[in-house]
Amino acid sequence: MTDFITLENIHKTYGKPPNAFEALRGISYTITQGEFVALMGPSGSGKSTLANILGCLDSPTSGIYTFQDVNISHLNLKQKALLRRHYIGFIFQGFNLLPRTTALENVELPLLYRQVPKKERLRLSMEALEMVGLEKWHNHQSNALSGGQQQRVAIARAIASKPLFLLADEPTGNLDTKRSVEIMEILKRLNTESHITILMVTHEPDMAQYATRKIVFLDGLIQSDSALSKDSILDCAIHTNAQGIAK
Repeated sequence: MTDFITLENIHKTYGKPPNAFEALRGISYTITQGEFVALMGPSGSGKSTLANILGCLDSPTSGIYTFQDVNISHLNLKQKALLRRHYIGFIFQGFNLLPRTTALENVELPLLYRQVPKKERLRLSMEALEMVGLEKWHNHQSNALSGGQQQRVAIARAIASKPLFLLADEPTGNLDTKRSVEIMEILKRLNTESHITILMVTHEPDMAQYATRKIVFLDGLIQSDSALSKDSILDCAIHTNAQGIAK
């Protein structure tokens, strides 16, 4: 395992004194390549702020963020956009699909931005849909799909460009227990089989157990950082499946 992401004394402040709010108060940690990290904490703890910084959607007020030996603070807006486009995939709680467009067209969208030729774009998109079990639904409009299917389309869209790093912000927040387990099993498989490094923001302890590491935030600081065993993932899958059956 090699260092993939390094954060050194990251601070993020919104506003100016005397009304300034310090969302992050000196965060330092390293994510190694191939990890699956669950980021937890109450609302306002700083976890989403940090996720936005990691995704190059926001910048820290101070501190150093290094992505594969590249100091992100040295990049301009265009360079950050290129980094997102080529190396980072995003999954959101609200799916963010184009409603009157097919599943395939939604998945193709980031490849269009990368100017991937049409034949290759189609191949990569169908391959991504197959990985999430939706190849037979590729011509269905996204607003005709169930919530779980829409989230799987969103995952396919995020992985079609074969990112090195996947940021998932509450990926099961709008789903029932059974669909949540399905999504988490897909993410776990992407991590173990495709070796994609994943950082997932979640409020759900059961979903966090699918990760290999859990970091808990409180008041802009890391409260705890612990590795998770394979046994805890298995126990979680049994527990959440039992909940789904009970319902």
